[in-house]
Amino acid sequence: MKYIQLLLLLLSVWACSTKSAQKIELSGEWQFKLDSLDVGITERWYSQDLDHSVRLPGSMVENGKGFDITPDTKWTGGIRNPEWYKDSNYAPYFDPDNVKFPFWLQPQKKYTGAAWYQRKVTIPKNWKGKSIWLNLERPHWETTVWVNGKKAGQQNSLATPHKYDITSLVRMGDNFISVRVDNRTKDVDVGWNSHSITDHTQTNWNGIVGDISLQSADQIHFKSLKVFPDLKSNIVDIKAVVNNTSSKKKDIKIEVEIKLKKTDREAGIKQYKFTIPAGESTVNLECVLNEKALTWDEFDPNLYALSAEIDYPEGKDKQSVDFGFRNFEGDSTGFSINGHRTFLRGTLDCAIFPKTGYPPTNVKDWKKEFTAIKSHGLNHVRFHSWCPPEAAFVAADEMGVYLQVECSSWANQSTQLGSGLPIDQYIYDESKRIVDAYGNHPSFVMMAYGNEPGGPNYTTFLRKFVTYWEEQDDRRLYTTAAGWPVISESDYHLTSENVRIQGWGEELKSIINSQQPKTTYDWSEGIKNLKKPMVSHEIGQWCVYPNFKEIKKYTGVLKAKNFELFQESLSAHHMGQLADSLLLASGKLQALCYKADIEAALRTPNFGGFQLLGLQDFPGQGTALVGVLDAFWKEKGYISPEEFRHFCNSTVPLARLDKRVFREDETFTANIEVAHFGESPLKNVSPHWKIYQNEKIIAEGTLGQQDIPLGNANKLGKVVYQFQKENKPRKLTLEVSIKEYQNSWDIWVYPASPIKLPKNIEVVEDLSPSVFRHLEDGGKVLLSLGKGKVTSNMGGDVGVGFSSIFWNTAWTGGQKPHTLGILCDPEHPALELFPTEYHSNWQWWDAMSHSDAIQLDSFATDLKPIVRIIDDWVSNRRLALLFEAKVGKGSIFISGVDLVNHLADRPEADQMKKSLLHYMASDRFHPTVELSVSQLNSIIK
Repeated sequence: MKYIQLLLLLLSVWACSTKSAQKIELSGEWQFKLDSLDVGITERWYSQDLDHSVRLPGSMVENGKGFDITPDTKWTGGIRNPEWYKDSNYAPYFDPDNVKFPFWLQPQKKYTGAAWYQRKVTIPKNWKGKSIWLNLERPHWETTVWVNGKKAGQQNSLATPHKYDITSLVRMGDNFISVRVDNRTKDVDVGWNSHSITDHTQTNWNGIVGDISLQSADQIHFKSLKVFPDLKSNIVDIKAVVNNTSSKKKDIKIEVEIKLKKTDREAGIKQYKFTIPAGESTVNLECVLNEKALTWDEFDPNLYALSAEIDYPEGKDKQSVDFGFRNFEGDSTGFSINGHRTFLRGTLDCAIFPKTGYPPTNVKDWKKEFTAIKSHGLNHVRFHSWCPPEAAFVAADEMGVYLQVECSSWANQSTQLGSGLPIDQYIYDESKRIVDAYGNHPSFVMMAYGNEPGGPNYTTFLRKFVTYWEEQDDRRLYTTAAGWPVISESDYHLTSENVRIQGWGEELKSIINSQQPKTTYDWSEGIKNLKKPMVSHEIGQWCVYPNFKEIKKYTGVLKAKNFELFQESLSAHHMGQLADSLLLASGKLQALCYKADIEAALRTPNFGGFQLLGLQDFPGQGTALVGVLDAFWKEKGYISPEEFRHFCNSTVPLARLDKRVFREDETFTANIEVAHFGESPLKNVSPHWKIYQNEKIIAEGTLGQQDIPLGNANKLGKVVYQFQKENKPRKLTLEVSIKEYQNSWDIWVYPASPIKLPKNIEVVEDLSPSVFRHLEDGGKVLLSLGKGKVTSNMGGDVGVGFSSIFWNTAWTGGQKPHTLGILCDPEHPALELFPTEYHSNWQWWDAMSHSDAIQLDSFATDLKPIVRIIDDWVSNRRLALLFEAKVGKGSIFISGVDLVNHLADRPEADQMKKSLLHYMASDRFHPTVELSVSQLNSIIK
């Protein structure tokens, strides 16, 4: 037994020494010094001991290094209002000693410039004669390296590891490595809003994260392996770059072995012999699988492991890469994966990492993100103007997620493409580094230069860029940029033109805000002349009110000081107790808007897909709370992943409705179809439909047994239902289910009976002396206003629309709408004949489209609206849509909604008026908060 234990001990020591002979970890304590004056190079800091210490991997701010945030802090990224602290919305809460920056998450410290990191390392004797390099997996961003006082080089990739060959600079024994990291935009401006560097997102941090190590290899070793699997032939082609660091040509053997990872079963093996010269050589290898290749896709992400080993008399080298057999293609009918139709249901990853301020380099954290994404029915992620570390690709490979990667740039505003600036060459260099580093991953299916380019010559530049990569590497699809331009050379297109229900600058003229609720429109007209797939760019951007309970989650280097400011503002406006209600009510509207956006894309024949902005909140650019998940990829409480998957999934039942509000004498008709992009066609299914009110089914049926092919616009049949005359308003729901997939749409039915005006109630559109006399005599008044009726200082300047806020008001120049829907008590007797939830639903579209908000900040705080309009979190005004008050001996009900004009064509307004008059005629209408004549007059223009 003692002999066995001794043997095991010796084996473990040998294993450790073998491992140490290949790699020396450099994580731990490093010497450190700031170089804010840029004197480190001239003063030869690379040959001196530094004053301080930090721990790596890590950032400066994680180590408590940098400067405190002040009003004069210089940020990386555009700021719409540089003197924001003078703005009336922020000035009351501004404290120069405790700055709460309103436009993004705030780091505890800030530093932009050069910083030095130094470390002593001992090279073992058994590394003599080997190639040695320094690996810095994710520095940010430009590094310059000295070894023993001699310069090893400089690198500036934002996407890939910085690797320095230091063979000629090291000695056996003790060595000193100095790394100068500079996070300024100097020689190359990738665009100050690029998510690879901007403080809007991951922060422009300084430091080094991920693997930090010295690595060694024998004289002859692989520099890279590029794997090109061919599904049709079952053959794997390999382009291997072999580095022979000796001065002589050498005879080598290379063995290639392929295994299916999930079973570890050998799938192919082959040996080669070569004579290679000194220096770098490219050798072409191939390996034929001994079985039919299993494919990689979102449903069954089969991965293969390829091992290549060099053997020669003086040593050996081995490298392994994972790959998958997949063909991702596109044409005028959309995308296909391995010959099967697919539809990209994507979201953006905007480099938002609220704990660290930089991306994780471990697979576990990326699996958490992709799990959240897949649980919401998505299969695709676009990395907006940045490229993630290796771990993201590994996780996506294993989970079957399609990735679009970009070359670290948003060349707009602070720079431009195609104008001869250094960014032009940088894009080519960065794209080559990305493809070399991550190109074998099957999840890496798409690539673009970056986001929304600027400059007069970007189209010419991007035309050449796309053509170059299509010729260089056909393992993925290429496009110019996210947003524009659309050119024939691209393999697919990304644009927002005519493929969204709300576009930049459309404001209240957008589809969702200008067209009565329906589900018949799609984007066929916008893509009819395209020969390549179209993916709609950054759809959604629907905001929700902040979740102030989220503040306590920010336990890392970033703090939600913006949320703290907004919370102070809400309390100052006497609504602090409503925070949770505002979140939930606005969240329900946000989810409704996303459902409308996504379903429109799914209804479009031959459409390629969509990219949401976003599933996760974007805490920068003015604070854009556009996610149904927070910055930590966690739910907010108003829609579950299961509910989201009803309208966002591989299979989604759809209904085309001409309208959503009906009178009792009408017939309901819905054309039912399905978007089906599952693993295979559906055979012998019977789509089922039902119409129900609350829990009670009032009609149901099937659409007959049928087969459903892959694709969308698959017509299943028609639902026709004659509404019963019940002489009462009601909300009904149409639900369609196909196997385990279901989706639903709310509709409203109102009686067709005319309005009967109760006695002693006057309905007016203005305040006149006779109205005030009526009130003085104890009468009742319904004051019907409407769009354009309220004075600007009393709410008339608030842009009211049905939808939620698009992106946010601070960053869109105040684009309308300025509001986040309604909040009400659905049990209030004033709404008894106008069925509603506590939040906006489609029956409120008419009211929000024909109304002004009424601002109550100058009135008594005990004046509580019956229906509130939820204001932007930046201004937090007390806004009413419907409220009541006492005037003299009389009572007045004030409606910001027009309840007088064109009611024959506005059944919702007609029914709301009936409900309000019914309430006013009852003894329950008894306002207690009094308004003066002058206060009333201040409301109306």
